[in-house]
Amino acid sequence: MYKKIIENIKDKNICILGFGREGISTYNFIRKHLKEKFITIIDKKDISSSILKDDKNVKLIYGDNYLDNLGNYDLIIKTPGISLNGINIDNIKNKITSQLELTLEVFKSNVIGVTGTKGKSTTSTLLYNILKNEGLDVYLLGNIGTPIFDYVENYKEDTYLVIEMSALQLEYVNVSPHIGIVLNLFEDHLDFAKTVKHYHECKMNMFKFQTKEDYAIYSLDNLNIVTQVKNNNYLGKMYKVTLNDSNLTDTIYIKDDSIIFNDQVISSKNLKRNIIGDHNLSNIMFCLVVAKILNLNISNVCTTISNFNPLRHRMELVGTFDDVTYYNDSIATIPMSTISAIKTLKDVDTLIFGGMDRNIDYSEFIDFLNKSDISNLICMPTTGYKIGKEIEKVNDIKNIYYIESLEEAVKKAKIVTKKGKICLMSPAASSYEYFKNFEEKGDMFIKYVKES
Repeated sequence: MYKKIIENIKDKNICILGFGREGISTYNFIRKHLKEKFITIIDKKDISSSILKDDKNVKLIYGDNYLDNLGNYDLIIKTPGISLNGINIDNIKNKITSQLELTLEVFKSNVIGVTGTKGKSTTSTLLYNILKNEGLDVYLLGNIGTPIFDYVENYKEDTYLVIEMSALQLEYVNVSPHIGIVLNLFEDHLDFAKTVKHYHECKMNMFKFQTKEDYAIYSLDNLNIVTQVKNNNYLGKMYKVTLNDSNLTDTIYIKDDSIIFNDQVISSKNLKRNIIGDHNLSNIMFCLVVAKILNLNISNVCTTISNFNPLRHRMELVGTFDDVTYYNDSIATIPMSTISAIKTLKDVDTLIFGGMDRNIDYSEFIDFLNKSDISNLICMPTTGYKIGKEIEKVNDIKNIYYIESLEEAVKKAKIVTKKGKICLMSPAASSYEYFKNFEEKGDMFIKYVKES
């Protein structure tokens, strides 16, 4: 498969736009198979002292004006971390590609794509485990952390690629995967997308370029997706997922205590599972649809589901200390994720929340917290402060604390949380303002909780 990619790019004037993890992966792939090819590497940060310094067939462009002159190249292999918002791309849009698109152009029939505002990593990893436990050759790639080109020489005709796809990865693609999944669409990533409309359009590229031979799986319970499907003439075979009863064809749904697909009971909704909550039940149902499409053994699939453990930083049980149970949910970067965690755990007495302000609408979240049974709201900058102030205007029952650091937030939680109850750290905002990523924030939370 990789030889077709090389054939498609070998005669092009190429630049790699972005030299993070995926950019380095692209460089290594090209250099391995086209040893003498001249390449331009472009990034905002100074990359002169990187692995490129001894490559005489590389030109480096970096600095504040790094996006100038992109029209000079035949092919711009863009990494997801580079945003082109704010610049006119009319003369270069047809030149922009990526590892994802280069792979889809030659291998789309083997690709299962997973996107959505939340649940991508859990669903992708569960799908990977299901296929692997069925004895299939499968790789878990993409936004979850492994660039597609890292193992590209290993992909065979019967290899499946489960690829988690972010909006930034999908933004400029002109090919969609054979099996595409859109779990949900909420308001998010306005720092890159600027508008909710553009963000949702990027996500729906998962279906946009499918043919009648492809499969599109989406949630009937998410109005944003339903609207997108209604307003666009997607050609793929449309499969629907709902936690409610349904009489629609090509739909997996819940009736009484059963999970039903096309009028056939395929599992109990109460099957043993370690990933709790209705949102995870929905994720499981998406995986069951893929299993039916691929004609997998459903009994074996359900065994894999039952044995699957939550990924880190997703309602992660930290432990019980002094009769208070602590959960780390640092992955929750939007209000709906935090709401789902609170509803799932039920006995939350203290919520630690807040993070970088990306201009997301928090009105529904504020209303939910006002009506909730949570006693203690520990607000952290920046969004936590803004939300806390709004709640104070209408609610004098909640204990609202404004804390600057996560360490201080945990100390306060240890003092105020009722015995036998839960303290949940679930930001409902991005962690980038004070932390490198949500993983670092989650790890620090766990550290502070476990300190005496």
